[in-house]
Amino acid sequence: MSDSTTPSSRPSTPIDAIAEKWVVTLADLDPDVANWVGIPGRLGEYADYSPAGHEAQLAAGNAVIAELEAAAPVDEVDVATKTDLLAELRLSAEAHAAKLHERDVNVIASPAQGIREVFDLMPTATEGDWATIAEKLGNVPGAVAGYIETLRQGIADGVVPARRQVIETATGVRRHADPLGFFFDFTSSAALEGGGELPGSLKAELKKGAEASADAYAQLAEFFELELAPKAGEQDGVGRDIYALQSRRFLGAQIDFDETYEWGIDELARMVEEQTRIAGEIVPGASVEEAVAFLEADESNKLHGTEALQRWMQELSDRAVAELSATHFDIPDPVKKLECMIAPTQEGGIYYTSPNDDFSRPGRMWWSVPEGVTEFDTWRETTTVYHEGVPGHHLQLGQAVYNRAMLNTWRRSLAGTSGHAEGWALYAERLMDELGYLEKPADRLGMLDGQRMRAARVVLDIGVHLGKPNLDGSGAWTADDALTFMRANVNMNDSFIRFEVNRYLGWPGQAPSYKVGQRIWEQLRDEVKRREGAAWNIKAFHKRALDLGGVGLDTLRASLLGA
Repeated sequence: MSDSTTPSSRPSTPIDAIAEKWVVTLADLDPDVANWVGIPGRLGEYADYSPAGHEAQLAAGNAVIAELEAAAPVDEVDVATKTDLLAELRLSAEAHAAKLHERDVNVIASPAQGIREVFDLMPTATEGDWATIAEKLGNVPGAVAGYIETLRQGIADGVVPARRQVIETATGVRRHADPLGFFFDFTSSAALEGGGELPGSLKAELKKGAEASADAYAQLAEFFELELAPKAGEQDGVGRDIYALQSRRFLGAQIDFDETYEWGIDELARMVEEQTRIAGEIVPGASVEEAVAFLEADESNKLHGTEALQRWMQELSDRAVAELSATHFDIPDPVKKLECMIAPTQEGGIYYTSPNDDFSRPGRMWWSVPEGVTEFDTWRETTTVYHEGVPGHHLQLGQAVYNRAMLNTWRRSLAGTSGHAEGWALYAERLMDELGYLEKPADRLGMLDGQRMRAARVVLDIGVHLGKPNLDGSGAWTADDALTFMRANVNMNDSFIRFEVNRYLGWPGQAPSYKVGQRIWEQLRDEVKRREGAAWNIKAFHKRALDLGGVGLDTLRASLLGA
């Protein structure tokens, strides 16, 4: 593989130019895109979250649709770019027509979180970096005001989120409004790289920005509690039409929900059987619950405190990168660096952020540890490091960023779906088991615990949002059914389970994309293996698939199978 500074060996095409221009347009419409990708832009500003801002983004997307429809691909890379970008833009237009932006409130991935989360990505090394952060803080009130305006339009149009999402999100918003919350904590520790002091005037601007941001979040919480919650919907499920839109958004593919629901039930049963077998290896004759209790009482499997968690994650990740790059994968040098981080929030969840385009900001695995959680079991989390790191998200997404020789900026840094990325990460977990990295029964039980949870989410998510009969035959799926079901299938802290269920209820179609994506990745691998026969080489298959960068799963299928 060529060095990351080597000029592209593939001439840029008209379709590449359209995609590159779309990245620039996106970064102008939403400066957080520039922060995410690591390209120049109005980094201290925000997108226009008001109805007018959404209309501007729709118009820009429609213009690109017209350009792409008139453009002829010159090679397979162009075919994938045109197919995938058109699918994404057309889906965005459908979502706008369905007014999904007017009900965009959930506990994990709505503007309520995104307006704050961008600060996690912003550089903090220089005085200029902190000046940009001060500017951004000063623009939080405007971003929040635009968001409220859009949600008010939703109230007027009768398009509202579920009350549960409004109330739960308001709780998180209140934390950011607190004088001891994120904004004040973040700015009070501001310093130059190496520990140098910031000028007093800049410190004052940061303090002023923190106060303005916290006040804006207090206003957002008040809007949620007093204005939106009383108008919000009672039903957690969104119904088949909205679910179909959201599922396509997260998979980049259309699936049969009824068949997938039944497959999810069967897959869950298979995971339970496999777990039960492994539990017997840990404690002869033990149930899964008994094996878990045994492991939870074993101090040799425990980490105490987030500092110990961060060190352990980093050491395990570094070892996997070193060993796999020498044996099973061709990992470019810039991709070998992965930073394991404790997130500055306590909202729950583990996530990955890609490197920026020149790798000056490396890929990072973030762990947002819920308040009060101080103990961590290594047997549960070994597979998580492989999922988020190598050969999971970091290898997949980092290699796409690195692959300048073939992919335009949109394909490298912005394209793709949850089903493609998370499906690969679950595929990677199973691969690490096959390669012997989960040789301890406890670590395999942890992997299966995660896989069981992902299978359960397929059943729960489709069941709740499509109003299917619940598994005990007592009626349609409800939020209470979902909580009981997850408690029976996940061996985790109850606060985590509650957060996860609220996430599924408010983010339809996202949770199943992991396991459904894994299913599609495995189906594609098996079909390519069948077609290639004696010429089959799994390392070559992985390279070919990852060299595509982020794409929807229908585009991945067409690219790998020629169909």
